[in-house]
Amino acid sequence: MSALKLSGAEIRQAFLDFYSQRGHQPLPSGSLVPEDPTVLLTIAGMLPFKPIFLGQRSPDFPRATTSQKCIRTNDIENVGRTARHHTFFEMLGNFSFGDYFKEQAIEWGWEISTKVFNLPPERLVVSVFEDDDEAFALWRDKIGVNPLRIKRMGADDNFWVSGPTGPCGPCSEIYYDFHPELGNDNIDLEDDSRFIEFYNLVFMQYNRDVDGNLTPLANKNIDTGMGLERMAQILQDVPNNYETDLIFPIVQTAAEIAGIDYNSSDEKTKTSLKVIGDHIRAIVHMNADGIRASNVGRGYILRRLLRRVVRHGRSIGINDHFTTKVAETAIVLSESAYPNVRSKADSIKAELQREETQFLKTLERGEKLLADLIIDVKAKGITQINGADAFKLYGTYGFPLELTQEIAEEQGLTVDVEGYDRAKEDDIKNTPDTHGGIDLTVQGSLDKLADTIHATDFIGYHQHHSTAEVVALLLAGEVCEEADAGMNVQIVLDKSPFYAESGGQIGDRGYLSGDNLLVRIDDVKKESDFFVHFGTIERGNLRVGDTITAQIDTACRRRAQANHTATHLLQAALKQLVDPEISQAGSLVSFDRLRFDFNSPRALTPDRVQQVEELVNTWITEAHSAEIEVIPIAQAKAKGAVAMFGEKYGDEVRVIDFPGVSMELCGGIHVNNTAEIGAFKIISEAGVAAGVRRIEAVAGNAILDYLNVRDKVVKELSDRFKAKPEEILDRISTMQSELKANQKQLETIKGELAIAKSEQLLSQAISIGEFKIIIAELGDVDANSLQTAAERLLNKLGEGAIVLASIPEPDKVSLVAAFSKGVNAKGLQAGKFIGNIAKICGGGGGGRPNLAQAGGRDASKVKEALAVAKAELEAGLS
Repeated sequence: MSALKLSGAEIRQAFLDFYSQRGHQPLPSGSLVPEDPTVLLTIAGMLPFKPIFLGQRSPDFPRATTSQKCIRTNDIENVGRTARHHTFFEMLGNFSFGDYFKEQAIEWGWEISTKVFNLPPERLVVSVFEDDDEAFALWRDKIGVNPLRIKRMGADDNFWVSGPTGPCGPCSEIYYDFHPELGNDNIDLEDDSRFIEFYNLVFMQYNRDVDGNLTPLANKNIDTGMGLERMAQILQDVPNNYETDLIFPIVQTAAEIAGIDYNSSDEKTKTSLKVIGDHIRAIVHMNADGIRASNVGRGYILRRLLRRVVRHGRSIGINDHFTTKVAETAIVLSESAYPNVRSKADSIKAELQREETQFLKTLERGEKLLADLIIDVKAKGITQINGADAFKLYGTYGFPLELTQEIAEEQGLTVDVEGYDRAKEDDIKNTPDTHGGIDLTVQGSLDKLADTIHATDFIGYHQHHSTAEVVALLLAGEVCEEADAGMNVQIVLDKSPFYAESGGQIGDRGYLSGDNLLVRIDDVKKESDFFVHFGTIERGNLRVGDTITAQIDTACRRRAQANHTATHLLQAALKQLVDPEISQAGSLVSFDRLRFDFNSPRALTPDRVQQVEELVNTWITEAHSAEIEVIPIAQAKAKGAVAMFGEKYGDEVRVIDFPGVSMELCGGIHVNNTAEIGAFKIISEAGVAAGVRRIEAVAGNAILDYLNVRDKVVKELSDRFKAKPEEILDRISTMQSELKANQKQLETIKGELAIAKSEQLLSQAISIGEFKIIIAELGDVDANSLQTAAERLLNKLGEGAIVLASIPEPDKVSLVAAFSKGVNAKGLQAGKFIGNIAKICGGGGGGRPNLAQAGGRDASKVKEALAVAKAELEAGLS
């Protein structure tokens, strides 16, 4: 009996077919952006079903089977170095939600392994949790596995937990043995040169409480995972996952671009090719699922993966753009199972091209700066690059620490990583926190109340005021029973007309009132199912259980409605006039303005911005009425409703539809008719990150505020310039011309002054044999004047050398060297000479053998630099 020779696609389909024939509902892979807000990326096949396993949601089917896309980067440094570490992989799974359990899962796990994939039973080893006698007996007695090939393992390996508390249970894994001839003695399943774990069966049968006690679950679940890449390695009989048909074509494409042969390459080259093959798969699928490169969260992971691809490409000799070519191979390999990668191919490649171009510039700039840094380090006789300097390369120039370490290592140097981390922490501490999320102490207190109070009933879509009961009261984040006038409080009501901050729209403002009670509400935030009203008691006393009247500020609400609906119209206009593929990357809807971030590789022209503004205003004047309904999400998507990437939606969604104009999934507050917006004005359009643009605008009454501010500015300028508003631009242009002329005249005077000063230096020339040298500092003279002075001095000096320095600005040093032909004949070159001197001042530079300029940043080192210059000239000319 020998294993079947199956392609990756055939393995995937055989698995899904096997379990479909056994009553499992085949479901499509979930997005790499999980619904679970506690997880950045989908890391396991069970993640889409986590709410079911935790009892938070009822299953639609008792059994399911999937092939789930997954991303893990916790051990990214092992990618390409081991046989089976990946960032992107597919997990084949079968799941039971309170239906079948341990015996059936074990039977089917063995059957698909030995009957469908034809793995020889004598090559299989299974592991069980050390205390799971039931599973051990099933494998031994029911399946017939040799007891010597059933290994008991500890909790770290074979007991699954969802967290400190909650559903958990033992698991059993099936391993393939590459060397069964070694026998059954001393089997070590951690020996990955002999064994590969390809199928994990998790038996969720307990609930763990806060004390660690295990109680049997009423409904026991099955969660399994078979690694597609691992099974492909086994069935295709290749030495590692990278040489399977799932990845190797990408590796070969990269090798062809580099002009090398994978099979004859050394291990370092093979590792780079494997990294490229793995990471490109991850990038393609992440981008197809809507993730864009950025400096935070999922976007940072994508950018890091892409930069690793470019770096490894350079290490094997690829110095030009290549990522789109290897991405096309990855798309071809995936498109049959995941059609979205082909439909998104153009945007994927555009993102790769943009990011690769940007990073190649970063590499070029950073490598030059790092080269100077390495020269300085070696000149000082030390072997470690300062951590703060390494972080500056990253923080200022985007040069990754890993690359700094690699280049340093090639030069026999190390990097102070601890110092780097300290500099990074200091940078974070000094960066203002603009998250604006709910106070964590409030969140913790609400978690404690979750079992005793009900979710807030939001009635604000149709009511602006109502009576409500105070069900929870917090002071400084701590639960309390009452609060008095002057106190800042957080209030939870049983129902509320106040909109809680969500989907980019800020929370409502307003008041809570009662007998001799007045509470000003400044903000409302949503935490889980509770609306938390942040306010100040201006009069009276407030207690839990009080019945109050909640009244929103309707003027603020109208402004927010106008701005929010204008955001929808803006997105529709951008899709129509700029690019249908544009998608929202973030937004802010406030009372006084709106902000809309969107994916776009290039800036909008002023004409295009005006066209977008005009189209939105056209829709406003056309008075389109809103049609709002709550329908199943599948129906909404079928109708073409636009969903915001990253936003989580339930089975039923609220659709805001202005027929013929815009249709989006949105829980926000909107106008009933576009005419209620009044008008729309774009304030600015700018880039905020690579591939992300931002439009800021105002709508409705906020436009009056905007115009009033600008009108006031124009009036003040008119008064100051004694000119009419229409004459201000001409007046400013005239003043700019006059200022430029004055600056030029000042530079001329400074130059003449520098020359006059330098004339006095002739008497201070030092003789060294047949040569004369002048070393001097000339105050705040600019670089051009300094060069002119040096040339004039050398002409009058004859055979010799001039080295001059100045400090034109507090943190700027200018240096110049002028050498005669005789000095050059002595082997002294002005460019190399002044470049080395400038490094003492934290800079660099160079030029011709007879005349060169340089600069620096540390003015305190000027005297030291000139002293070194004098000593080196004396030594070179003696």
